[in-house]
Amino acid sequence: MLGESHDLFHEFPEYKDRISDLRSADPRFAQLYDEYHTVNDEVERIELELETPSDMYTETLKKKRLHLKDEIYAILRKVARSGALA
Repeated sequence: MLGESHDLFHEFPEYKDRISDLRSADPRFAQLYDEYHTVNDEVERIELELETPSDMYTETLKKKRLHLKDEIYAILRKVARSGALA
């Protein structure tokens, strides 16, 4: 939604420290983090009408962002349960 921040620190404020730790310790997490923010930045540019791709492309990007967020959340939950970094 326009005007809402979808960066991971806003999406998962309870995992703020863990996100930072995992970005340094887990290459797979860092890759997902970077990919998520790349997609999110593009969606935000579209929502601000700085870019005007087709609706289908925009929806595909939003679905990809959601899929990445789900993957990231699963890792955060797993690490929180185990109490250890990757």
